[in-house]
Amino acid sequence: MIVSNGNDLIWSQFLIGLLLLAGFFFSLSSKFIQLRWLPEMFRVIGEKPETLEDGQKGISSFQAFTISAASRVGTGNIAGVATAIVLGGPGAVFWMWVIAFFGAASAFFEATLAQVYKVKDKNGGFRGGPAYYMERGLGQKWLGVTFAILITVTFAFVFNTVQSNTIAESFKTQYNTPSWITGVILAIITAIVIFGGVRWIANVSSAIVPVMAIFYILIVLFVLVMHIGDVIPMIISIIKGAFGMEQAFGGALGFTIMQGIKRGLFSNEAGMGSAPNAAATAAVSHPVKQGLIQSLGVFFDTMIVCTATAIMILLYSGLEFGEKAPQGIAVTQAALNAHVGSFGGIFLTVAVFLFAYSSVIGNYYYGQSNIEYLTTNKVVMFIFRSFVVLMVFFGAVVKVETVWATADLFMGLMAILNITAIIGLAHVVFEVAKDYGEQRKKGLNPVFKTENVKADLSEVDTWGDNPYHLKDK
Repeated sequence: MIVSNGNDLIWSQFLIGLLLLAGFFFSLSSKFIQLRWLPEMFRVIGEKPETLEDGQKGISSFQAFTISAASRVGTGNIAGVATAIVLGGPGAVFWMWVIAFFGAASAFFEATLAQVYKVKDKNGGFRGGPAYYMERGLGQKWLGVTFAILITVTFAFVFNTVQSNTIAESFKTQYNTPSWITGVILAIITAIVIFGGVRWIANVSSAIVPVMAIFYILIVLFVLVMHIGDVIPMIISIIKGAFGMEQAFGGALGFTIMQGIKRGLFSNEAGMGSAPNAAATAAVSHPVKQGLIQSLGVFFDTMIVCTATAIMILLYSGLEFGEKAPQGIAVTQAALNAHVGSFGGIFLTVAVFLFAYSSVIGNYYYGQSNIEYLTTNKVVMFIFRSFVVLMVFFGAVVKVETVWATADLFMGLMAILNITAIIGLAHVVFEVAKDYGEQRKKGLNPVFKTENVKADLSEVDTWGDNPYHLKDK
């Protein structure tokens, strides 16, 4: 009851409005940086990582992008989008696009801050995130500690339980595989990756995420070609539904907007404070580079992966709307089977595994980064990792409906703290972005030097004249 009331208060009456207003503020104040610098996003994503002090190559922008994408792109992109459409109608897709557009600006701000206030880890790389910029930027350590606890519980434990449960249910439905067997296998392969360290996480994520996305999008392209005559009517139904001109499914316009916005927020995580933990790991020459990459990540998640799911579902002739209609993974399963035959079931099982397992890896890293913020004790880290593996197994063998509601509440609280922090530090982002823009106008590959920024960065110790000891380019 407490969890349910808390969710209703935070999500329905407060948080969605806050995230929308924040996204609009960040977009307007940055002169819509998510559009102005879109070509720059594609330019920097292919850059090689900077060399660290120990001579090793750091984590590249692309690898940091895939760590965050690994967490963003999960079962919500397959099951969550289906539920949003069934309950909110085709118009929900349009509002997913809207929140992604404004959320891309929020993602830029939080990721840039994560880079500015990042710290060196014991392996010579970097870690950071909202907990770090709350303490070092705002001078509020208690906020950082509170956030670190919230994100660790929400992502490393609760969300990973949900992801492993989805994988187990998928294999049980398709192949009648006992859940405990799936749980054991998942626990073993998760342990191998997370005990291998952040570079393992980056390498695994950079391998899984692109392959996962390419295959998924290829299936959608096949479906589009097979139903080319239905594409224009589908787009029209999305636009009409978004503004209440076509309410055949019986839902109210407000509910349509709510479903689209809430699903978009859950999917791309813009402003939630999770992706900045991955953004901080990148070895780049200027914080803005990773801000641009994470902004692109929001478009990737919602405009490409979620839209791919929406297309498959909306082109499905057997689609039903309303609370009593089938929802979630069952809808996507039925749509795929209708489009591509029995291959659809096999493909979806594989897709669910890749989507969910990549999320397990990304979610774990968010927890690790924040545990390291709280303590560097090796015993604590070992216990944390062991508990993550245990929760992955646990999630595969139990029902987790209540866990979702708890995760929603924790994630809502997390987002409120993070939005408050990035609004308070927006002036830092303005100055850092101005420095980047001036260097680009001169034809330079931007290198960040704290003395060139007017904002007070006295608590920043990672960035000096040049943290990578390279000559200016």
